[in-house]
Amino acid sequence: MLSISCLLTLPLVLLFSCVHKLDADDRQKPNVLLICVDDLRPELNCFGASYIHSPNIDALAKTGTIFDRHYVQAPTCGASRYALLTGRYGESGNGALMKRAARIAAGKETPVSLPGWFQNQGYTTVAVGKVSHFPGGCAGKNWDDKSKLEMPKSWQRQHLPAGQWKHPRGWMHGLANGEIRQSAKDMDVFQAAAGDDSIYPDGLATKTAIEEIEKMSASKKPIFLAVGLLKPHLPFGAPKRYLDLYQDKKLPPIRSPEKPNGKTTWHGSGEFMKYHRWNRNPNVDAEFATEIRKHYAACVSYADAQVGKIIAALKKSGEYDRTVIVLWGDHGWHLGEHAVWGKHTLFEESLRAPLIIAAPGTKHVSSSSAVVETIDIFPTLCQLAGAKIPDSCHGVSIAKNLTDKNAKGHPAVSYHTKAQTVRDERYRLIQHRNDETELYDHASKEKEAKSIDNPQELKRLKKILADRLSQANR
Repeated sequence: MLSISCLLTLPLVLLFSCVHKLDADDRQKPNVLLICVDDLRPELNCFGASYIHSPNIDALAKTGTIFDRHYVQAPTCGASRYALLTGRYGESGNGALMKRAARIAAGKETPVSLPGWFQNQGYTTVAVGKVSHFPGGCAGKNWDDKSKLEMPKSWQRQHLPAGQWKHPRGWMHGLANGEIRQSAKDMDVFQAAAGDDSIYPDGLATKTAIEEIEKMSASKKPIFLAVGLLKPHLPFGAPKRYLDLYQDKKLPPIRSPEKPNGKTTWHGSGEFMKYHRWNRNPNVDAEFATEIRKHYAACVSYADAQVGKIIAALKKSGEYDRTVIVLWGDHGWHLGEHAVWGKHTLFEESLRAPLIIAAPGTKHVSSSSAVVETIDIFPTLCQLAGAKIPDSCHGVSIAKNLTDKNAKGHPAVSYHTKAQTVRDERYRLIQHRNDETELYDHASKEKEAKSIDNPQELKRLKKILADRLSQANR
């Protein structure tokens, strides 16, 4: 484990003075509500983006701690969620969890998952929506084959209400009123149809999540409930009233909109460009770029509304004051920075994502500027629930950061199919497979728009990166 594992010695009594005792029965343990939001940038009102309408996430942030420098392990959904749900560094591709499932099926010793560990601690574990890579947690042609579980030995109940989108694959890229993506080139990249929240897929997931919350107070066991919201994932579709919030808004300029020079992880935004775009390109069409950004913002506000409904249901259930709430973004998303529209780079825009933790009975600091990473969430939830942290975790608890604004963090490591990166408080190093490097200084005006030459820092960060990733093999 990392040397900073000394954080785990933080007395639990400081966090839950009347909740946790080793001999307490299961129902005295706090519930856990984990809200996962797909492709969500840390561009929310509570993170300083005043033009974004996010009142419900902002309200959650006021009750907990914002981690302003939280970094994911990979700029792609499957690998990032693998890190969240195992507390481990791992594969860089979307099939990471399915490979883990194959190891379990073959009878190989496999580190426990986050929900599996909480199930071992006496919790009922439930997932709704897109929590792992496949919405609903099954593979197969339409992602609904229950014989092909993405996370065996993890969830006792797992829901993906597909409704008029017919199946999880249809739900995943669905637009209004049951429109399913058959071919991306024939589906609009953004849309804003009139109607209530249920005309887009997240409305159904939220309704099911609320139904699960309503069962909490009658349960004899604490609940670990994970809810995965789809938006603002492509295509950018949300009810029109959310787009209306931005019609008259002036958006801030795109930072560093130029394509970078030299060896980088830049790409041609293939995931975005394959959609129907009316033959327009946001890199050369400023008006179109603004339209895209406003539709993305509308999707953020739509997701925020779902968060509000979920937390309102939790309060109504009487379980709010005994529930640890985590809101986590699975990675960022470029909106024109470095001439990229999408994720899949190792730039800051792909890897920095929102993280908010609210724990009952805790006198929170409002925000932490410590550098932390997604693999830290698993051990943190263990500490907040009074549970032992499994030795398989590569991350460390950041519970101390909830109460101490000066608590330190640690360098964050991320990876890509062709490169790896480490980010500390000031620098980002990106190391390519052929050993070419990029080094960026976030104290400079250019930040990640210009690579710098600093051999001493390069050597230091290379060692950190190698040492940290050596854990992936343990």
